[in-house]
Amino acid sequence: MTDLPPPTLRLRIDSGALASNWRALHTLSGKARAGAAVKADCYGLGGDRCVPVLRDAGCRDFFVAHWSEVPAVLAHVPADRIAVLHGPLTADEVGYARATGVRPVIDSLRQAKLWNEGGGGPCHLMIDTGINRLGIAPAEASDPAIQALDVDVVMSHLACADEDSAMNARQLNAFRACLPIVSHEEASLANSAGIALGSDYGFDLTRPGLSLYGGIQRAELEDKIGQVVHPQAALIQTREIDAGETVGYNATFTARQRMRVGVVSLGYADGILRSWGGAHFIAGDRRLPILGKVSMDMIVLDLSEAPELTEGDWVELPYHLPDAAQQTAVSQYELLTLLGNRFG
Repeated sequence: MTDLPPPTLRLRIDSGALASNWRALHTLSGKARAGAAVKADCYGLGGDRCVPVLRDAGCRDFFVAHWSEVPAVLAHVPADRIAVLHGPLTADEVGYARATGVRPVIDSLRQAKLWNEGGGGPCHLMIDTGINRLGIAPAEASDPAIQALDVDVVMSHLACADEDSAMNARQLNAFRACLPIVSHEEASLANSAGIALGSDYGFDLTRPGLSLYGGIQRAELEDKIGQVVHPQAALIQTREIDAGETVGYNATFTARQRMRVGVVSLGYADGILRSWGGAHFIAGDRRLPILGKVSMDMIVLDLSEAPELTEGDWVELPYHLPDAAQQTAVSQYELLTLLGNRFG
């Protein structure tokens, strides 16, 4: 079989920054240890690339959302260090968890009964203290089905940790009130932003996600979290256009003078949405403004500041997540998980 030629898109992952981010979040977690949310293929950056880096940095606890995400993580870490946040929906999922040793996170009385009826074993337990997504209600903590569980980590999830909201303290107090009711080995409340709220939120285990990959939700993290992801694209064509000529759909850009432009094979099919219009790529320290509208798989760049660039040369889209979120009005989470599968 003939090998494919190299792609014209690549996603450079700064593994040093990823490891450093985990170590920073681990330190900020105080007496607690930091785990890692590696769901959604490590927020779109690739589990095979990121999980070994996190493991080698010292991470012991890994969280996914779906059972289908387990095998990719299991290739790199022991089963009992992997937790599935969405818990078991069916007897088949109970059987899979028991056979592999992966920890289900029990999110409801139904799941608790299903797990117990399937033979039980070590699990985690989610208590909903106010976000009203998954988790048992605090009032259900004394239910016999919950009391019968062998709970390793009891956890909850903060709704407003990226804000100075009174809800943070309410959830903290609600979580603390549940801890004496459920027998457990460890407790976990804080996500990335929750870690920045201080040691009261740390308990035994924190569960950072976005900040591992370069996201900064609170000012306390600004000088501690580095950029991890660097989308890059090769120029597939360069050309000259004359004054008065337009670029792209709906002719939204008109050249004021003769200029040199370049095309990269990147667009909204790759997660670079039309909201990037008006932003720029870089070649070294030189800015290459985006001209006209972003297409499905093409973006046109102004090469005035880098006239020597030609077909095959690589340029980069600045992807410091807080800045990119401000530029595009797209959340930092979405900026990561939107990145498509055509990157090499």
